[in-house]
Amino acid sequence: MKSSPPLAITMGDPSGIGPEVIAKTLAHGGERAVVFGSYAVMEFIVRLLGLDVKVRQIETPAQAHFEPRTIELIECTRISVHPAFGRISAVAGRAAFDGVVAAIEAAKSGTVSGIVTAPLNKQAMGSAGIPYPGHTEILAHYTGSKRVAMMLANEDIRTVLVTVHTSLRRAIQEADYEAQMSAIRLAHEGGRTLGFARPRIAVAGLNPHAGEGGKFGDEEGRIIRPAVEAARAEGIDASGPHPGDTVYMHARKGHFDIVVAQYHDQGLIPVKYLGLRKGVNITLGLPFVRTSPDHGTAFDIAGHGIADHTSFQTALAYARRLIAAQPA
Repeated sequence: MKSSPPLAITMGDPSGIGPEVIAKTLAHGGERAVVFGSYAVMEFIVRLLGLDVKVRQIETPAQAHFEPRTIELIECTRISVHPAFGRISAVAGRAAFDGVVAAIEAAKSGTVSGIVTAPLNKQAMGSAGIPYPGHTEILAHYTGSKRVAMMLANEDIRTVLVTVHTSLRRAIQEADYEAQMSAIRLAHEGGRTLGFARPRIAVAGLNPHAGEGGKFGDEEGRIIRPAVEAARAEGIDASGPHPGDTVYMHARKGHFDIVVAQYHDQGLIPVKYLGLRKGVNITLGLPFVRTSPDHGTAFDIAGHGIADHTSFQTALAYARRLIAAQPA
């Protein structure tokens, strides 16, 4: 039986811990994955870590052999010297971006089965003149996807965000009825992909105490509750709005499968508080699977060889799980 295409792994910002966690993960062998990035960077990291691993440059994913102690890599950036660790650099920002775009094109063509991304740095990309605030926006633009959402998942809770990388002021404006419906529907679809036959979705309120009956804001009654009711009419098991300060407690107790959060920190703080080792970011609404570890570039420890690659391993495992769940 013919094997499925390998996964694509994007190198991330070379000034951060992305290349390190990739090298540590692939050093164990057994992963059908190809790195999209810089040969010079990955070779430097392998030597720095003292790994008995070879970096093998290939032109296409189909050329990968997946031999033991070998990292298969497609060169997709012009960076030739490893930049300084822990510093914002336009060169590093461009290299990270180039890897993501190349991997997207490979996924769109079907030569890779999905993408696992190492962290990039928004300031570094900005210094290179790249206008996107994060992976989600890059992926949406280069795939032409109209409905995308970020799902953060760990062993205890899963959350989908209505708004992502924007100011809190703009998040309040952007969390309109259409955004609520999109997030609830994507949460339902994502939950089914993760194995929940009928995901129980709790929608968090925007204001303290979910508005306290209109005393602390009217968004719950004017926007969120009508969206929940419309979703239920579509057959989605949605409820809310629930107070944001208690909804994750109930989800962790098993009362809900997925929480729809209104803005970035409302959703990410509970997930990250439980620890980054098992946290995974999943982008919903794309034509292919994309996951990433739930941590950033960690400039403060980059280059010291102490980065924990557990979350990256978990992101790979989630990607394989999601790909296996796709209809044939």
